[in-house]
Amino acid sequence: MPNLNYRLNKHDLGFLQIVADLWGFSLTAPDAKSAVPDLSRKMLKPAPAMEVIEALPIEARQALDSIIQSDGWIAWPRLIRDFGPLREMGPGRRDREKPYLAPVSPAEMLWYRALIGRDFLRKSGELQECAYIPDDLLALMPNVKQPKPERPGRPASPGERKFTTMTNDRILDHACTLLASLRMEDPKRSPDLENWQPPFKVTHALLGAMKLITSSEQPVPEDARPFLEMSRGEALAWLVKGWRDSVLFNELHLLPGLVCEGTWQNDPRAAREAVIAFLSEIPEGSWWNLKSFIEALHQQHPYFQRSAGDFDLWLVRDTATGESLAGVDHWDEVDGALARFLITGPMHWLGLVDLASSRQGEEADAFRLSNWAGRLLMGQPIEELPEEKDPIEIFSDGKLVASSLTPRLTRYQVSRFGEWIRESDKKYTYLLSPRSLAVAGAQGLKITHLETLLSKHGEALPPNLLQALRQWDQKGEQVSIYSAVILRVDTPKILGALRDSPAGRFLGDALGPTSAIIKPGAIEKVKSALVRLGYLSQVDLVVQDGDENAAQEL
Repeated sequence: MPNLNYRLNKHDLGFLQIVADLWGFSLTAPDAKSAVPDLSRKMLKPAPAMEVIEALPIEARQALDSIIQSDGWIAWPRLIRDFGPLREMGPGRRDREKPYLAPVSPAEMLWYRALIGRDFLRKSGELQECAYIPDDLLALMPNVKQPKPERPGRPASPGERKFTTMTNDRILDHACTLLASLRMEDPKRSPDLENWQPPFKVTHALLGAMKLITSSEQPVPEDARPFLEMSRGEALAWLVKGWRDSVLFNELHLLPGLVCEGTWQNDPRAAREAVIAFLSEIPEGSWWNLKSFIEALHQQHPYFQRSAGDFDLWLVRDTATGESLAGVDHWDEVDGALARFLITGPMHWLGLVDLASSRQGEEADAFRLSNWAGRLLMGQPIEELPEEKDPIEIFSDGKLVASSLTPRLTRYQVSRFGEWIRESDKKYTYLLSPRSLAVAGAQGLKITHLETLLSKHGEALPPNLLQALRQWDQKGEQVSIYSAVILRVDTPKILGALRDSPAGRFLGDALGPTSAIIKPGAIEKVKSALVRLGYLSQVDLVVQDGDENAAQEL
């Protein structure tokens, strides 16, 4: 921080005379330049400094103590918000109105005694407008005893923790699925995407922040492969460390219901560290009421994500109403909502927090740090997570089923060969088809790669499936199955007349002397042509095995 000489040098002789009078000094220097060294020398003597501090009114002393507790500085907006305004006025108005004789706030009392200064200082890696106590003056001030921290809220009642949702490592499975989807250039390929917890948007943002995804939406092979090869316990710890250290993963921008506008920047890492630190004050293993925790955070650390206290500068809107949420009055909707999201979202999804509620399926009323939290926050793997060693199940109809305990790298590789049929918490079902194999081939994958994968990580490959794969590899698609509309008539004469008419262009392949396929979208045209030829027709929809795309018979 700047020293007292620097602080006083910024003012005119009139201001220095005010400071001297309030400290009880006489000042005889003819100009400000020569007055500063004399005034500074007198102010930096311990006895007069203590006298001035002890004589402060209680509100001003509380303001000074608060700055001392903050290592001698706080953001200027925070000073004004917590300890009142400083009236801006030039020397002429100041000398006429004499605001120092009737200060309107604790901040103004400290200002005219030169106990604080105002300048732009580099704090937390950025320039901030700060209120500061000059370094050499701060050294003379008494130590302020830190108050014993109050518990952040209250324990949860039995009713508030009736229905529990324990943390899990499901994020590892979604990360694997998303990396495979991106490699196939179809990020939303998962058939269970709507049910993902964590949601797709959060999973995608985390992988991007961890540099597992390039700017062109492709996995980074040299980083993604080691991640997929890690044990589950190591991978989860790696994700937690990356999340905790990241300035790219921005929870405020992921907060549902809010949109951030403008060029201002927040520090997501500082915000999450502040919440983690506040969580450490909760008794270990205790279920805690979430609402009371957020209220305590508001009371004790309202600036946990805004070190500069800039509530009016952040442009945040409610997406539903379009209402601006700028200003300290919207703390609950922005800062409080962020703290709640951190706990019930990323910290829960990353294995750090268990949740509970009074009603099943409702939002969380309570939380506690999980049994894994201590180790994960220290970067240690969770050794008790199960080993990934389940084989790929192979069925003779071309279905492949991987479990959540199939090695993630194996599932990533196998999934690129098949159509994605089903996905659940424990199972992933794929179907080998000409279309899926063609897609794999376009990405440079070969049937021999699939055979090697399945022989190494799967059950015995059924002979018929092996033969089908090899024939496809050699000859391509040999059989096509598709739905069609079939025209069936009584005699070949009717079909011949229709083919000879202008409507003949609407007929496809013949299926015999009295049957043919009608081209898509041409049913009504064929019906009209038949009427002109003297034949009425009836359209019947035949549905087989629940297939809505089954053939229609005319």
